[in-house]
Amino acid sequence: MTVLVTAVVCALLAAAVGARPELVVWLAVVPVAVLLAAVDWRVRRLPDVLTLPLAAGLVAMLGLVALGGGGAGVWSGALLGGFGLGGFYFVLYLVNPAGMGLGDVKLAIGLGVTLGWYGWAILITGAFLGLLLGALYGCGLLLRRARGAEARNDGPEPAMPYGPFMIVGALLGVLLGAAAAP
Repeated sequence: MTVLVTAVVCALLAAAVGARPELVVWLAVVPVAVLLAAVDWRVRRLPDVLTLPLAAGLVAMLGLVALGGGGAGVWSGALLGGFGLGGFYFVLYLVNPAGMGLGDVKLAIGLGVTLGWYGWAILITGAFLGLLLGALYGCGLLLRRARGAEARNDGPEPAMPYGPFMIVGALLGVLLGAAAAP
């Protein structure tokens, strides 16, 4: 299933980005992002061995794209996006550590770099879409629990994986940013 999802996401990105140099970067990180989403969905963890190299790799690869010219984004915007989104998620973690893990914070750095490449509007849009998708899924879980509360009492359910929603929100943001880029 992850291979199919990876192929579909790569095709969507290729169609939206076209022949711009940043397409190579997006295609390189898609397998890691899909793997992160699958791992978080299954075991509720975003491992450092994937999140930290993702962020560092994005910074380095987008830096090379910026040096080569021809990309639709701005490297300094990507760096600020990583700091900004990572900082925002760190504040969310500090406010409610039970609801947000440090893995989400580390993932936000790489996603912020990605979204920041296309500017602040895309960064905010992609981050918001991730939050919205996660909130909608969470509301669905709450409704399902409320309907089944009388029938069972097996204790608390495990935490909701948030990384997949962050990743999908970032993908939607990149698609929008690439489509809007000159």
